[in-house]
This record gives sequence, structure tokens and C-alpha cells, in this order.
Amino acid sequence: MDFNQIGQVAIALLTQFGFKIIGAILLWVVGQKLIDFGLKLVKRGFRTQHVDPTIVNYLLNIISVTLRIVLVVALLGFFGIETTSFAALLAAAGIAIGAAWGGLLANFAAGAFLIVFRPFKVGDFISAGGVTGTVVELGIFATTINTPDNVMTIVGNNKISSDNIQNFSANAYRRVDLVAQLHHDVDHNQAIALLKARISEIPNVLRTPAPDVEIVNFSLAGPVLAVRPYCSNDNYWQVYFDTNKAIREVFGEAGYPAPEQRYGLNGSSQNITDSLTRSSFS
Repeated sequence: MDFNQIGQVAIALLTQFGFKIIGAILLWVVGQKLIDFGLKLVKRGFRTQHVDPTIVNYLLNIISVTLRIVLVVALLGFFGIETTSFAALLAAAGIAIGAAWGGLLANFAAGAFLIVFRPFKVGDFISAGGVTGTVVELGIFATTINTPDNVMTIVGNNKISSDNIQNFSANAYRRVDLVAQLHHDVDHNQAIALLKARISEIPNVLRTPAPDVEIVNFSLAGPVLAVRPYCSNDNYWQVYFDTNKAIREVFGEAGYPAPEQRYGLNGSSQNITDSLTRSSFS
């Protein structure tokens, strides 16, 4: 046995394989750079055509995945692996994976549904899949939502499409729902007039439709007013908090007594330890 000859052959094979490894790495790096460059060009083209960002992100995700699969197949061909056999193997594996991961395919199909029917778009403030927040991205399998407390939440598209979707940004304005508790002895007409005047002065409260202030029900503490100004979605929380402050300030300036619960016919009462107002968010 000629060890020198074996060694030379081994060195030649290792050298050839090493060059292939280096070539594959270069091909992978260059391929990734070209894919990223191509995606930037496509994204720029979509922007010049004023295509909706929701559709752009979805299409870019599909193109990116497809090009990277092509790059992997090209690398396998570079190493001499039969790509037609690999394609058949990949198709068979795809069927097996699809059967095992039915939820993943369901999310993909739901993503296509959301793109076609467009119940919301990137930038909308929605409530869907048990999450409320601003849509950041509609991906192939999931939607990314930033909640009001700035937590990025990723929700499967299938969960979103199979549940109710509330799009708070779809309409030009929305209503802020608050309530204010009055004392039994307070003139409700005066309280309504004072609140309407003060709420109309709050910044970003719409004049049309005008704020609603009416008696909504009665409690043991007295009449309960529904306080409902209207505003754009962007100004919702500012109007919400400013309206709460307005209720407090109006009742304090008017000298209204604190609400108290009354029981029985003799007018006996029990002071409420809660604040003058209570609010609820729908």
C-alpha cells in the first residue's frame, strides 16, 4: 500500500472540497446580499406606485422566503447533489410537514384572507385575537401588534381571522364613554349644562356630533350621567383623561355634595368612599 499516493489523493480531495466550501460560503454571502438588494428595489418600486404597506410587507415576506429556497437549492447543486431529486424530496417533506403542522398552513391561508379582504392595514388601531393595539406588520403566518403599553405582541393570523375584529381606525371618529355620579339633591339639568359647556372646551373634542350628557340610570347614590364626547382615534386617550378631569373640576367648582347612598323610608344614608366619578371603557 502506497501511503504517499493515498496521502496525495486525500490532500487533493480535501483541497477540492475546501475550495467548494469556500465557494459555497461566498455564494451564500453574495446570494444573501443580492436578495436583500433585490428586496430593497422591489420595496422602493412598490412605494413609488403607492402600494399599501400591508400588501408590500406580505409580498416581500413571500418573495424573501422563495428566493432563499432557490439559493439553498443552488448551493446543493454546486456540491453536485441532484436538485430534481431534492425538489421531489422537498415536496414530499412539505406534504408531511403540512400534515403535521396544519396550524401553520391555516395561519398562511388566514394571512392571504386578511390581505384580500383587508379588514385592517398597517397603522390601524384594532382589537383582534384577544389583543388590542396598533398593527405594525401583517406577516405570512402572524400579525405583529404593539399594545398601548408598548409591548410587541405576535398573534397567529388564523386566530385573528377566526375571531371578531374591531378596527377603531376605520371610522373618522369614535365616542368616549364615561359616567358621572350625582348627589340626590343636585339639579341634574344644571349639572348637564355645566358639563356640556366645559367638555366643549376640551381640545380635540368634535363639535359635530356634539358631546352627549344625559341621565343614563339611577343608583342608590342618585342620578348617573352618561358623559360621551366624540373625537378622532388619535386623540382618544387625551380626550378620555381630560373629560374625567373636567367632571371632577365642574362638580367641585359648583359645590356639589359628595354622592351618598340612601336606604329606607327615613332617608338614612351611608357616605360613598369612592370618588365623584367612575368611568368605564368600552
